[in-house]
Amino acid sequence: MSFDELIAKGRRALEEDDSRSALQTLQEAIKLGETAEAWQLLAEAQLEENQLAQAKKSLTAGLRLAADNIDLLYLSADLSLEEEQIDAALQTYEKIIAIDPQESDARVNKALLEMDAEQFAAAEKTCREALQIDPESAFVLNALGDICFAGGNNQEAMACYLRAAEIDPDESQSYLNLADLYYDSNQLKEAEEACSKALALDAGLPLGYLTLGYIYMDQDRPQDALENFQQFLKLEKSPSAKQIRDEVNAVIEGLK
Repeated sequence: MSFDELIAKGRRALEEDDSRSALQTLQEAIKLGETAEAWQLLAEAQLEENQLAQAKKSLTAGLRLAADNIDLLYLSADLSLEEEQIDAALQTYEKIIAIDPQESDARVNKALLEMDAEQFAAAEKTCREALQIDPESAFVLNALGDICFAGGNNQEAMACYLRAAEIDPDESQSYLNLADLYYDSNQLKEAEEACSKALALDAGLPLGYLTLGYIYMDQDRPQDALENFQQFLKLEKSPSAKQIRDEVNAVIEGLK
């Protein structure tokens, strides 16, 4: 196969969630030519396969060819987060914003990291900047809802999540967020309905099974809770989720 054919095949494999096949194909492509796109796709496949060290080398090679490539920079930030290098991820998002001030996703990601650091005012300011750029984005509205929820403004969070669901009824995250909000206020029936809606839209959503597991526990449905916790563990393989997996394993032992 030619270089272009290998790149196209590797991209298709990634789109089909076949990261192992993509990895093999893109490694062959790199032998024929080194471009920023090739390194980006290879790094994406390596991240999917949890090959963090190799992904870092690929990203470094790609950024050496195209230092302002926004796709490479987003992947670099993803890698930093996997390695729990929060400051590095923040700096990368700030670099993306400097390159293209209209990149609302970078502002949202920065805002969520500020939220995690309990810098709620800064997080809300950053996220509202993103909303000004893209006022009809369910992604931005869900993030703003998360920030308001974390800051104790449940009413504003509810408004954001409902608006996100209205804009994009097929976006599972909006319903998962609503489930979390209902669960927090002990509205278990509404939480179960919202979570079930999220999973109907995306059956591969690990946090949906985690949330539903806790809802069933509170409804005294231990078998249903156990099945959902087990499904969460089956789907959630990220190294950064190890602590959550350990906690869920402990809960499962208590349910047996």
